[in-house]
Amino acid sequence: MNDFERLTLEIGQKARKSAKITANLPTKIKNQILLDTAEGILAAREFLQAENSRDLEKAHAKGMSTAFIDRLTLSDKVINSMVNGLREVAQLPDPVGEVTRMWRRPNDLQVGRIRIPLGVILMIYESRPNVTIDAAALCLKAGNSVILRGGSDALHSNMALAGILHKALAKNGASADAVQVVPTTEREALTHLLKLDELIDLVIPRGGEGLIRFVAGNSRIPVLKHYKGVCHVFVDESADFDMAERICINAKVQRPGVCNAMEGLLVHEAAAQTFLPRMAEAFFREGVTMLGCPKACAASPRIQPAQDTDWGTEFLELKLVIKVVKDMDEAMDYITRYGSNHTEAIVTRNYENAQRFLREVDASLVLINASTRFNDGGELGLGAEIGISTSKLHAYGPMGLEELTTTKFIAYGAGQIRT
Repeated sequence: MNDFERLTLEIGQKARKSAKITANLPTKIKNQILLDTAEGILAAREFLQAENSRDLEKAHAKGMSTAFIDRLTLSDKVINSMVNGLREVAQLPDPVGEVTRMWRRPNDLQVGRIRIPLGVILMIYESRPNVTIDAAALCLKAGNSVILRGGSDALHSNMALAGILHKALAKNGASADAVQVVPTTEREALTHLLKLDELIDLVIPRGGEGLIRFVAGNSRIPVLKHYKGVCHVFVDESADFDMAERICINAKVQRPGVCNAMEGLLVHEAAAQTFLPRMAEAFFREGVTMLGCPKACAASPRIQPAQDTDWGTEFLELKLVIKVVKDMDEAMDYITRYGSNHTEAIVTRNYENAQRFLREVDASLVLINASTRFNDGGELGLGAEIGISTSKLHAYGPMGLEELTTTKFIAYGAGQIRT
């Protein structure tokens, strides 16, 4: 057994042992841990930003992009957001112990289901140190222990944040091992962690497609994932064009680098000649590059011809593809071929078309007359999320507190025996 094997085995064993304690923490204690962590972050703001500056210096030296630097930076805004997030999670109802259903059998045995924590969660993520706090808060509130494996670019920031969490756990009599940050970013350590299927219950990777495919391909543990967010808006022939324009601008332009941004616009051929010229002008004003099929290009000189490799691409920038389709069947066939089961939307005034789109399109969120940007735990009323799953086992869509629990069967008897 080498050093990485010993290290990861020790981390897994500590997490498994602490999971039993965390699962039984009273709601009041869990909430106080979160609130104390929030206060600790505020008190340690200068220290956190000093540690973060060490990570930023390395990132600048490597010539990392402006967007990467932005994700890595613990600005005052990001710190305040972490603090507010902790306080919000503390206010959410505790899912642990909730009896979701009870029924009585003919022999008077009462059977039900009750929410319990998943156990030990391994969270793997890249350059955003705020995920350390977001993931820890949700996992703790749901009664889980969590192992946090961040990227090498944020190691100093993540370790500093973990220290604040550990102080809050110790202050409230909880196990400090309920939240562990892996102290090395070597790939070999991650590979060993992914083999600990007897100690870790679930892996949640959050980052680029390369990272997620590596995790999924090397894990013995169940993985909740989404490889990419190739999201579409279909503008039906009956759409309100003013509404459609607002929705498309929001879906593409508000934050083009996120997984719920629109990457493809589908337009019914009966609407194309009227809608596409105005939509293309609106996109052009926002600096969006448009790549289209021949019919789309014919509708507006602003739209450039798309290459075969453009269809189904997650651009994550101010760029998208546009395709004119003959009807909703062709739109849904396109989504089946090029979508990623993430988010799909239809803009229509036709009730039957709207309901059919809801039923037949396979995505973690399907919307009628609304932007794809709403596929987010906070926007959907979950309070917060740890990520979005496009797997169907065990969760589909944003993962909030309930999705970080499972249910077990319970039964109340009065001496019944099976005959």
